[in-house]
Amino acid sequence: MKVSAPKSKPRLSSAELRELISPYDLDRDKYPLIIVGIRGYYLKTFGDPTTNDRNIYDDAIFIDTPNVSASYNGNTDPSIFRKAQGKNTKGVACLKPGVYFSYCFGLHQGKYLALVQRMAEVTVIRDGDPEYEESGYFGINIHKGSYNSTSSLGCQTVYPTQFGSFISLAKEEAGRLFGKSWNKSIIPYLLFENS
Repeated sequence: MKVSAPKSKPRLSSAELRELISPYDLDRDKYPLIIVGIRGYYLKTFGDPTTNDRNIYDDAIFIDTPNVSASYNGNTDPSIFRKAQGKNTKGVACLKPGVYFSYCFGLHQGKYLALVQRMAEVTVIRDGDPEYEESGYFGINIHKGSYNSTSSLGCQTVYPTQFGSFISLAKEEAGRLFGKSWNKSIIPYLLFENS
C-alpha cells in the first residue's frame, strides 16, 4: 500500500520561519544552516484531523540559511506503534520536540548521504504503558522515506521524490557556509509540535 503525501509542499515564508525560530536565540553566525521540523503541519487537512497520524507524510521539514529557505513534505513520527516487550525490546521512539545540536552529514545505515545523529544525544518518547522518555544516541537520523512506509522507527524522513533536492541543497549550503568542514559541522534540528 502506497503511503500518501499532500499535493503541495509546506508553505512558510523565510520571515515566518525565522520568527518561529527566534525564541530559541540561536547564534546564526555559528549555526547558519539549520533544519526545522513541524509535526502535524497538515494536522487539520491531511489524514485524521483529530489525532497525530503515524505512517503518513503529514509533517513539514525546512532548510534555513542566510541564502535560502526551502520546504519539504516529511514525517517526524515513527511508522508504527510498538510497546516495550521484555528487557530486550524498547518501545518505538518518537523524537521529543525541542532543539538538538546533534546532526552532521554522514551515511544513513552506511548507504547514502543523510543528516545523522552523531554530535549529541536526543530525547525520545517511547511507546509504552505509560509512555516514557529516554535520552541518548539512538540513530534518529534525517533521511529518505519510502513509498510503502515512512521508513521510521523514530527518524525524521523526507518524501522520497523530494529527498534528493533536500540533501543536495543542504550539502550545497554546507559547502558554501562551512567550506572543507561541511561534513563535520553541527547542523541544529528544531522540532516543533503544531497544535
